[in-house]
Amino acid sequence: MRLRRAFILEKCLSTSLTVTGFLSRKHCLRLLGTMPSRYYVHRDDNDEDERKRKREGQEGYIYFHKSRGQHILTNPRVLDSIVRRAEIRPTDTVLEIGPGTGNLTLKLLEVAEKVFAVEIDKRMVEVLNNRVAECGLEDRLTVICKDALKMDFPPFDLIVANIPYGISSPLIAKLVFGAYPFRSATLLLQKEFARRLLANPGDSAFNRLAVNVKLVAEVEFVMDVSKKDFIPCPKVDSSVVKIWPKTKVPDVDMHEWWAFTRTCFNKKNKTLGATFKQKKKVVELLRRSQMMDSLKDHVATRYNYDDYDDKEEQEEQSDGEHCFPSPCSEKDLVSFKEMIAEVLKAGGFEAKRPSKLSIEELLHLLSLLNQAGIYFNDRTKGKDVSNEGFVASYSS
Repeated sequence: MRLRRAFILEKCLSTSLTVTGFLSRKHCLRLLGTMPSRYYVHRDDNDEDERKRKREGQEGYIYFHKSRGQHILTNPRVLDSIVRRAEIRPTDTVLEIGPGTGNLTLKLLEVAEKVFAVEIDKRMVEVLNNRVAECGLEDRLTVICKDALKMDFPPFDLIVANIPYGISSPLIAKLVFGAYPFRSATLLLQKEFARRLLANPGDSAFNRLAVNVKLVAEVEFVMDVSKKDFIPCPKVDSSVVKIWPKTKVPDVDMHEWWAFTRTCFNKKNKTLGATFKQKKKVVELLRRSQMMDSLKDHVATRYNYDDYDDKEEQEEQSDGEHCFPSPCSEKDLVSFKEMIAEVLKAGGFEAKRPSKLSIEELLHLLSLLNQAGIYFNDRTKGKDVSNEGFVASYSS
């Protein structure tokens, strides 16, 4: 048993298995369970601030916050597998979001030419810089202490990251829909979220997230990761997925596509015929289509990177209540509703459900509706040339 513990300790010190890395050998033993692991404490954000202030400054104490998704991956075999599956070239620049204490960062620095690590927590930045400096690799690492959702990324070739669960949707949207050319993204995600991202038409988990991401990217399952491989231990397991941007993307107005899929997938298991019979929705689409007549020459549109969660249904519906103040006559409303029904029936979509449709079928339906003068995107709000509005809608 002593020999085994000695071996594990040496492995810990040599492969950055520890949470803090630069702490003493005694602290490593605590992490490995040979002593009480009192130096690695997980506190909820609602704990008493006074207690935190008293203990935070003491040597070796690091608090991990649930609201920031701070769960440190410690299994060296999993870390090695992630780096290997990322297929990093010696000339690559890697972007890492949420490096934490640097276990994955050190692995990336062994194979990449340059690593940009974006970390919002200043305490983690200090730990990371100390660990990298001890390894003599500081010239190949640039740590950026900012919010990843509110900054412009530097040029990079790959993304490899254990991203905080709370920002998974907006971050993936920022990557695949933003102006960031990259070869692939290897991401460690919450298992349930990864399943939703990987879902296909007909799967119970098929959703707007999968539809929108797969329009512009390929997604592949890599492996599952046990929750026991993290410190502190999260409540759920994780999965690694790999995302490749498609070389050819369908010729579709992305803003119109996002608004269309949002409408369809708010009630993904409801038939399209039933969805487009709702008076509130018909009024919204009629007003939007009427506005298009006066905006034919207005090409610019506002970025609106929707949150893919169904919880935004209420927000989407409320938008339609006040975007267009001009009233619609009952005659116009009935006529417009009949036109939508005719389009759905002619295309064979009236009895179909969004959760069963392929991307190609959804693209075809959108094209039919647009050709009939039915539009989903609000083009009256002007153009937001930044990604901030897009990302903010995920985070709210």
